[in-house]
Amino acid sequence: MIEFKEQMREKTAHINEVIARFLPEESGFQKTIFEACNYSILAGGKRLRPMMMEETYYLLGGRLPAQIEPFMAAIEMIHTSSLVHDDLPCMDNDTYRRGKKTTWAKYGYDMGVLAGDALLTYAFETAARAFAETDHPERVGKAIGILAAKTGIYGMIGGQTVDVEMTGKTMTRAQLDFVYRLKTGALLEASMMIGAVLAGADDSTVCKMESIAAHIGMAFQIRDDILDLTSSTEVLGKPAHSDERNNKITYVTYEGMEASEREVEQRSREAMREIGALLEGASNAEAKKHGEYLLWLTQMLITRSA
Repeated sequence: MIEFKEQMREKTAHINEVIARFLPEESGFQKTIFEACNYSILAGGKRLRPMMMEETYYLLGGRLPAQIEPFMAAIEMIHTSSLVHDDLPCMDNDTYRRGKKTTWAKYGYDMGVLAGDALLTYAFETAARAFAETDHPERVGKAIGILAAKTGIYGMIGGQTVDVEMTGKTMTRAQLDFVYRLKTGALLEASMMIGAVLAGADDSTVCKMESIAAHIGMAFQIRDDILDLTSSTEVLGKPAHSDERNNKITYVTYEGMEASEREVEQRSREAMREIGALLEGASNAEAKKHGEYLLWLTQMLITRSA
């Protein structure tokens, strides 16, 4: 356990270094938007999406860091853009995230909107840099297609749309599952699918990664719902009880605390079972090491406190 925690610290530091290499220089007439973007993405976070992307890539036989790293930075830019927009007054109206002022609270409502837009667009510019780092441009093209689909109206933004429209209204279980699958799960699915595609995995394996990530995404979001009710602002780094304050229906309010805990464990166990099957077929010791870390990371999501 201690070994995996140390690995997580090292991997997070590595991902932060990767992301920093792709950020814009804070100069020029549009310096303010560069500062707002960099402030947003450097505010911290679990870096779960690029981490899962990288681990999947190496588990399935990927070998070229320069091919995967632009996508690692891009997926975190997209995730950060969604958080920047989530915090806006027209959405959740939050002024703190990760223990710091939210982007709009620091730079203003207008710059908050622009920073979210800028990060979303710059993510695809960043991902496209992988074309210059690969002998398989078709894999990069396919990965960019996945990134776009899982981000847009059939992915994260589609889920956010239903979430916003249903705030304060009675949501059916089907609608709730839809929101969770798209708003939270879609980028996790993109992460693991892109890792698989860039490693040269076949379509069947890419679909397996999508299934694994869907389970993890659901478990992760339900755990967030639980923590919003049971944790504190100091521990979370963002306002606790924000779902209740914003009249949002969550899995916990719909199913209750005990059922929610069971669902987190069930989803996580299923993801771990599927990862374990891939681990058994890992081609070498290095690949197995990344598979074992993915197993631990999924287990950690069951019991995390922040």
